Amino acid sequence: MKKEILSVVAACLLISSCSVIRPGEVGIKRKYGKLGNPKSSGVIGYNPFSAKVIKIPTRTINREILLNLPSKEGLTIRSEISILYRIKPEMVKDVIENIGLSYDAIITSVFRSAAADVSSKFYAKDMHSGERDKIESEISKRMNKILNPKGFEVEAVLLKSITMPEGISNAIEEKLRAEQEAQRMEFVKQKEVLEAERKSIQAEGDKNAKIIEAKGQREIAEITAEGKSTAVKIEAEAQALANEMLNKNLTPLIIQLMQIEAFKALAESDNAKVIITDGKTPLLGLPTTSK
Repeated sequence: MKKEILSVVAACLLISSCSVIRPGEVGIKRKYGKLGNPKSSGVIGYNPFSAKVIKIPTRTINREILLNLPSKEGLTIRSEISILYRIKPEMVKDVIENIGLSYDAIITSVFRSAAADVSSKFYAKDMHSGERDKIESEISKRMNKILNPKGFEVEAVLLKSITMPEGISNAIEEKLRAEQEAQRMEFVKQKEVLEAERKSIQAEGDKNAKIIEAKGQREIAEITAEGKSTAVKIEAEAQALANEMLNKNLTPLIIQLMQIEAFKALAESDNAKVIITDGKTPLLGLPTTSK
């Protein structure tokens, strides 16, 4: 019976002197106030009467904070913000020695200061617009500048919700609508300008086409007139050449023969005729008419 009791006690002591380190955390043994080397996973044995195993999570921690942020125009913006951060495994010992286990208070204090400094440089409407990412990134950068050397890494700062006073919210919405309308009108204006430019270019093109067409018709008329002029000139030159050749070949004897042939043809006609000559033209061979 005593052996069984001793076995149970021994088993209890053995179990109580072991600590299991799970994934996503680091264990470090503290004995008589001194810290040992960090262990990332597995089992750590220790004497429960003189030592203790401290477990520090190294996985990403989501810390949600409700905070009133100041804006550039002096407004107070109600916001719900998430901070995603983790402890660097290799610096767990430094965190415990320099900050302790209440490190969450350090993260919160640094965040509140960085968030207030950054948000005060932006207008309230920026927290609802494309500047939101810039605000989150700037807060993360400021926090990492302070916390990285201390063993922390801020992965992201997320502005989950932004709540402004009702009157201010309505004014911002009206302003955004006005800006959107102004942008729409600017787009319409640019569209009209482009359309006017297109019509101007088209009109200029039509004008140039008509000018080219008129020039072409004028050149065709000039070429046609020039061709006709050349043809008349050639025809006149040919006629003159023919006349010149005819004049050269007409001798007095040929002319007399042609006159005789003409009178002969005239005399053969049945119609009455009167022939008037200069008395020099021969009328040989002309037939006589009977009454």
